[in-house]
Amino acid sequence: MTSRERLLTVLRGEIPDCVPVAPDFSNMIPARLTGKPFWDLYLYNDPPIWEAYIDCAKRFDIDSLMDGYCPLQFPEEIPDGPPRERVIVHEGPDRIVTRLTYMENGKRSWAPSVDVYYRADPPTHNIPPAKAGLPETPDSWKPLEGVKPVDTGPAGLSRAKRLMGDQGLVGAFVTHSCALGTPEAIYAYYDHPEKHEEWAEQRVRAAEERFARIMALEDKPDFLCVGGSGTLIFQTVDIFRQLAFPAVKRAIELATEAGVPTQIHSCGPERELVKIMAEETSLTVIDPLEEPPMGDCDLAELKARWGDKIVLKGNVHTTEVMLRGTVDEVREAARGKIDDAAEGGRFILSTGDQCGRDTPDENLHALVETARTYGRYT
Repeated sequence: MTSRERLLTVLRGEIPDCVPVAPDFSNMIPARLTGKPFWDLYLYNDPPIWEAYIDCAKRFDIDSLMDGYCPLQFPEEIPDGPPRERVIVHEGPDRIVTRLTYMENGKRSWAPSVDVYYRADPPTHNIPPAKAGLPETPDSWKPLEGVKPVDTGPAGLSRAKRLMGDQGLVGAFVTHSCALGTPEAIYAYYDHPEKHEEWAEQRVRAAEERFARIMALEDKPDFLCVGGSGTLIFQTVDIFRQLAFPAVKRAIELATEAGVPTQIHSCGPERELVKIMAEETSLTVIDPLEEPPMGDCDLAELKARWGDKIVLKGNVHTTEVMLRGTVDEVREAARGKIDDAAEGGRFILSTGDQCGRDTPDENLHALVETARTYGRYT
């Protein structure tokens, strides 16, 4: 089987030739392997991070479930307002700081936050200027030049699918499982209880509208994403159910009716999310199912309770095993996860959330090799 065929087989609930394997090397490892400063990818699109991800997937020969890395934006989703320009407000040997600016009524205005792009780490977005050691109003700035254009529309999605080829599947977001993701949003939630129902309804309508746009495409995503980092970190289960779950559930219903797989990625505590999704929706696949202390998931328990209803993707420890472990320790951990969850299918061998930048290449190769050999069904 090709990686694409293997993944589609598992997502249908059928048995593939071997356990699919898709370590979450996210963006740091793909960026490192280009040999370029990270700001080349994240700021200058040289190459865009999702292209580096696909190159990395091919390098390690994984079964790639690329969940939303390739942006998809429709013209009607672009917010109105004065044209904004991103400029450089600080440039040093290890970081570049940018800020959005725009002219309004003949006066230059500045966005309230800055974005920091690092030489050897992913960027930090939306932080107060003071936290970056910069004045509230820039003393000086210069134009941001040399950014390579990236098509984030339907043609860009089609290009990503062509580049991925048989190495895996390409997904796009319909809605997000995290309605609250900033301190300001959390304060607003408690300050305006009268708006909770309205906000939830707005999210449902937005999900329905975006789903319709996606399904009208000639070249559609292979699956649809409805997750969000830290779903049960920024929100309690009750808040999730109140604000985000109605839209998530509706998107899953629509996708299921259309025969399109759905996926949730949500780092942090996730056991209760698995339970909700398996018992109350037809979600196809969920990850990364992190172990303590980052999460609260026991893969064997999840498999025993809900493994016949939902595809589990996880969950070799990203630091203790993938980053710091030996090749033999990676193989042992991978075999343990296969023993825990592979029986009957509906399992993709993966890692916890986002392997660290300096994860040894040999450990990633060992994870893949174990799935290809030990992960064969009898």
